[in-house]
Amino acid sequence: MFAVTGMTGQVGAAVADHLLKDGAEVRAVVRNPEKAAGWKEPDCEIAVADMNDAISLTSAFRGAEGVFLVIPPLFDPTPGFPEVKGMLATLKTALEAARPEKLVCLSTVGAQAKQPNLLSQLGIVEKELSTLSIPVAFLRAAWFMENAAWDVAPARESGIIPSFLQPLDRTVPMIAVDDIGALGAKMLREDWQGVRVEELEARERVSPAMMAAVFAKALGKPVSAQIVPRESWEELFRTQGMKNPEPRMRMLDGFNEGWIDFEGGREKSLKGTTTIETAIRRLVTGA
Repeated sequence: MFAVTGMTGQVGAAVADHLLKDGAEVRAVVRNPEKAAGWKEPDCEIAVADMNDAISLTSAFRGAEGVFLVIPPLFDPTPGFPEVKGMLATLKTALEAARPEKLVCLSTVGAQAKQPNLLSQLGIVEKELSTLSIPVAFLRAAWFMENAAWDVAPARESGIIPSFLQPLDRTVPMIAVDDIGALGAKMLREDWQGVRVEELEARERVSPAMMAAVFAKALGKPVSAQIVPRESWEELFRTQGMKNPEPRMRMLDGFNEGWIDFEGGREKSLKGTTTIETAIRRLVTGA
């Protein structure tokens, strides 16, 4: 039996789906059982737990062959990232008490970057969870192709997709959520000792200009990417309600300047099979 967190989100759901298809039993670890009602089936049980409650987490993780951990995303953190640090203290207590056979944790491209940015939160996660006494693996995933869901409406309505990634011909590592799910499920079934890191991206890196061309083909109309000027970001993000936009801005700088990338480089990363064409077609058609 594998305990999977984040099943009401994209990656946890994909990992669980691959495990269930392979005949494994899954325990969905959720905060809100109503949102997980669709997962109830003979091979999937529901465990209600909160990431800040060690007692409920211990119960949810106990007896699991492996745990797949998705840290809830925090896009507007307080300076110094106290939110994730507090959550990690609780998680470490629960994992040491429950002692599953292994832990696979979703991480990110650039988790090892030295310059502070939004992804530094997962660098902290890797450092802290590496001290656990059980085998731990970090699945460092590229920029989600599914982030392009935000571009469907503007591409369809105006033929323009705004881009924080720039210049428009610069390619960055991307990956489809289903490929993350497939690798996460595979890693849970494997054995290792100590700490392990796997880095995952698609076979081809993608630029905003390439994405616009794919949208044009999928929609059957001209679509172009348009740069969102760097000097407008802070005001824009604050207008959207962010109190501390600097980490997000520095993350985007990291992709644009090239210092957010995989530690092993493109040559050593594992490769998913989903193309950007397939991912965007699914977003456009809702399939």
